Amino acid sequence: MSEKILQDINNISKHLIHKTNNNFIISMFNLIKSGKMLRSKLILSIATPNEETLKLCSIIELIQSASLLHDDVIDESTLRRNAPSINALFDNKASIMLGDVLYSSAFYELTSLPEAVAKSVSKSVISLSSGEILDVELAKSLNSNLESYLKMIELKSASLIAASSESAALLEGLDHKAHYEYGLNLGIAFQIIDDILDITQDEKTLGKPSMNDFTQGKTTLPYIYFYHESEANAKLLESLFAKKLDSLQKEMLKKSMEKSLLKAKNLALEYANKATNLARKLNNEKLDSIVKAMIERDF
Repeated sequence: MSEKILQDINNISKHLIHKTNNNFIISMFNLIKSGKMLRSKLILSIATPNEETLKLCSIIELIQSASLLHDDVIDESTLRRNAPSINALFDNKASIMLGDVLYSSAFYELTSLPEAVAKSVSKSVISLSSGEILDVELAKSLNSNLESYLKMIELKSASLIAASSESAALLEGLDHKAHYEYGLNLGIAFQIIDDILDITQDEKTLGKPSMNDFTQGKTTLPYIYFYHESEANAKLLESLFAKKLDSLQKEMLKKSMEKSLLKAKNLALEYANKATNLARKLNNEKLDSIVKAMIERDF
């Protein structure tokens, strides 16, 4: 994937925010560090990189950034990609309102794209928001229900990836339903890997504190598997739930969870294999490569 194209997408996003003619909004937006741009890379692996496709990419990136701005407020996070979050630099109100500006800008630009694309992306944002609400609800107590977790990550994380894939296929005149299924399975696998890395990687690699999910009251897949392994494990998690862990506690918990981490990785591979099979049916080697890179990543 050409770095120039990815930079072009970032420049389009900046141009869209410059349309606000608000220097404070622009200055805050410029402080947001670019992420992995998985969704843009996915779109560009399906659709021709023309003006319409690049606009779709910038819209999706704005939506993703908006969701993270709101996420950081909800999670009270002060770090994002090894840099202070917007809510840490300014305050929660600024972060929420900047997120609203990004959402609004994205939806305004979405009106210039084909109706089917606009519907796909809009529907995914409803799902994303519903997933965020479910995530907050599940964090009120220790969640040990696997189905609730899988539903939450499908809504909150996988829906926008699925819509990115589907929208690119719609622009290109390809089988959009098959591309949606590919994106959905890729997105679920991606989030499970993210949840594993939150436990196995250090703060420098993650760009945020390790085991941050559990500290925030989020019982992700490895914890759910660990909880059900034994009564002793369940009691241990209940005693540590939503508490700040020191380095010794983190290391102890990580070592204890080796079996559940492997089990979680195996479930991620199941979803990844579904995506791989769809990529091969669609005869798109780039989509196959995206799955492999997602599974093998360490951040």
